[in-house]
Amino acid sequence: MTNTGMEYPVDACPHARAWLEVDLDALIANYREAKSLLKPGVEMICVLKANAYGYGAVPVSKALYAEGVRAFAVATVPEGLTLKNSLPGDVRILCMGEPAQEEFDACIRAGLRITMGGAEPLKALSRAAAATGLPAYVHLKLDTGLHRLGFTDVEALTRMGPLDGLVYEGVFSHLALRGEAQSVRQHTLFVEMTARLREAGYRFSQAHLLDSIGLTRYPDWQHDAVRVGAFLYGNVPPAYAHFDRRRAVGRFCARVTRVATVPAGEGVGYDNVPLPRDTRVATLAAGYVDGYARSLSGVGEVELHGRRARVLGLVCMDQMMVDVSDIPEAKTGDTAVLLGGGITINELAERGRLNRNEVTACIGPRVPRIYLNGREGYCAE
Repeated sequence: MTNTGMEYPVDACPHARAWLEVDLDALIANYREAKSLLKPGVEMICVLKANAYGYGAVPVSKALYAEGVRAFAVATVPEGLTLKNSLPGDVRILCMGEPAQEEFDACIRAGLRITMGGAEPLKALSRAAAATGLPAYVHLKLDTGLHRLGFTDVEALTRMGPLDGLVYEGVFSHLALRGEAQSVRQHTLFVEMTARLREAGYRFSQAHLLDSIGLTRYPDWQHDAVRVGAFLYGNVPPAYAHFDRRRAVGRFCARVTRVATVPAGEGVGYDNVPLPRDTRVATLAAGYVDGYARSLSGVGEVELHGRRARVLGLVCMDQMMVDVSDIPEAKTGDTAVLLGGGITINELAERGRLNRNEVTACIGPRVPRIYLNGREGYCAE
């Protein structure tokens, strides 16, 4: 990790084989930077899906709540219920994936904001609201060109009109980001569809279209709210308009469990490619189930004692091996840095042919997270 000047304590999880350090100060700095780009009156909806992109949704949400955030977004109902049970009652949590009808009752009783993209499910939700005697808070999803979820035409909605028991709190869409012309078409269609719904009697307190990338590309399209995820975690490309002003949030580490010399001609692990020379090999206690992608086999690098060591052979489920021939001080018990220091998310994504968010979102649940705030560290998972 860069730009913090912090030391990273590991004694909060002293027996961990691998761990992810999460810099909450960097997270909040990124949040403030993103917030500075918002127009007056525009709310930031902080996206915490996929366990806050791997960083830990509950601790991350609590840090953001303390900063004043009251609107969050997740992908699934279980994610939403976990946050709802962990935060004060004044938060609003949007589940951006349309829930199954069997989940309607739990959503309504918890006050989750429910994404709806079809007329028949909307009718079923109205019936569920009547059965509970509680309102169901709805965000209508409009498909303007991403072609993933949502209403492709609002005709069914305008004919049906607002249904009893439903509070139409929001209307939203998502840019495909396939080019400026496509984005302009999507924004135009979003405005037109929203206007037609309002003419038909729908009343929305929030219209939202932009994500982290859209926020910087199309700042005039902020409407009432912006959904910010990747920006919070520093997971943005070098071409991003505010790349130099974001901070890395995570450092993924693993312990060295063995160092041994493997003779020339032998393979390492499951790889049958012979080594060209006698090679000093360090085994690290992290594998692809922990979140170090198998596509990084033979091309990834880690840091040990401030120097680079290349991944040898195939990354295993629970372990991986690296070449430490040029790092004579490497020994059992050392800490290897898989992500952080000079190894960035963008580097890992490029080397492993991964999406940037995939790099951290796939760090497994058995990897404890150490949360850093100032110079304090605590293990929360």
